[in-house]
Amino acid sequence: MLKEIDVFVKEFLEFSKNKSIRIISHHDTDGITSAAILAKTFKRLDKKFTIQIVKGLEENTIAEELKRQPKEVLIFSDLASGSLDYFQNLSEPIFILDHHEIDKSKLNDKIKIVNHHLLDSPKNNETTGAGTCYLFSKAISQNNQDLSSLAIIGMIGDRHESNISKINQQIVNDTHNLKIKKGLVLYPATRPLRRALEWSTSPYIPGVTGNGPGAMELLRETGIQYDKSLLDLSEDEMSKLVTAVMIRRAQHNKVEDILGNLYILKFFNTKEDVREISTLINACSRLGHSDIAISYCLENEKAKKQALDIYTKYKQELVSGLKVAEKMDKIQGNGFVILNAKDQIKDTIIGTLCSMLSSSPTYTEGTVLIGMAYNEDKIKISARIVGHEGRNLKEILEKTVITFKNKNPESIAEVGGHNFAAGCLIEKEKESSFIHVLKKELEIEVVKI
Repeated sequence: MLKEIDVFVKEFLEFSKNKSIRIISHHDTDGITSAAILAKTFKRLDKKFTIQIVKGLEENTIAEELKRQPKEVLIFSDLASGSLDYFQNLSEPIFILDHHEIDKSKLNDKIKIVNHHLLDSPKNNETTGAGTCYLFSKAISQNNQDLSSLAIIGMIGDRHESNISKINQQIVNDTHNLKIKKGLVLYPATRPLRRALEWSTSPYIPGVTGNGPGAMELLRETGIQYDKSLLDLSEDEMSKLVTAVMIRRAQHNKVEDILGNLYILKFFNTKEDVREISTLINACSRLGHSDIAISYCLENEKAKKQALDIYTKYKQELVSGLKVAEKMDKIQGNGFVILNAKDQIKDTIIGTLCSMLSSSPTYTEGTVLIGMAYNEDKIKISARIVGHEGRNLKEILEKTVITFKNKNPESIAEVGGHNFAAGCLIEKEKESSFIHVLKKELEIEVVKI
């Protein structure tokens, strides 16, 4: 990948001479950290730039951005690999730093792109949008190595920490202010356990998540002081805590689901749990405060205070949303569950709630969870898989959308994501039609297995 990055950097620097730069990035943690890395890089080069954070790349969004050419150079981060249909008649080059799946046949000489899926050994080079942007930044100047911290936050935000590729390991090695410790993957590892347990959403702990007295009871059982953090625990205390959590997750009793590496990063000159930083950034952006999220990434003190207030509200919304989801009538079939929340749950958190439920003991491994929530005149669709093995969610949604569009050719539905986390937007008036097609596709997939 490094050779491809070098070529990309030379082309980008040559093309962007004496031009303003437009950064267009995704609104999740990986996209926000990607944008922050690029912003810091261009600031150090004394280049003029603007940033646009988007939920996804719809045709009208791309059309508006392309109007900025040739005065501005467009660089897309953590998105655009799945939107190549809209870049077939470019008059000026565009630049893409991404990691999502891609159809190579749709590339042309105006699309300048780095994506590990285009390489001969994609597994070794697998990284996130932020990781790709960091490698771009480091290739511009070795002095940008300090931005590896943001790449680590993006990596954790996109759940790449469980099976680190060779290229991600290089980024870890570049991050000198990072500490990694084995333990219960409960965050924040730096805060009192009574709070960390009560607000634990991944892993989801029955009787404890969203339940302050339940968290205190668990700590009383283990004899662990309430105000100790995970980092403070001895090996014996950690073992007791893991056992207590596993007992409460008896139906989902897989130790690999709750054990892993704790990533502690020096951020704002304080030791912080990277999972918490990642969730905080995600919360700010998904609740409409992407400007605060980016400023927080750049360690702005005012933004930190604002971000913490937003994060507190976000956690409260997640816990209340989880309770709504648990009581909601669901569409269930063999190997799948559809949670059609309509306007009961915000579209900004439906994907996160599905991720939380995918780590709960409620559903068997391999179950496909589909969340649906209204977004003005559209419906946000989020798909997650329970556990670590199962069907390719992006393929399922792509096949669903193809069939759906055959029946509704005017639809703007598009799919993005990965094997184990995917999503799309559809028109609200097409709700019942989409559910009908989706159920059929999910049932076909079960027959195939």
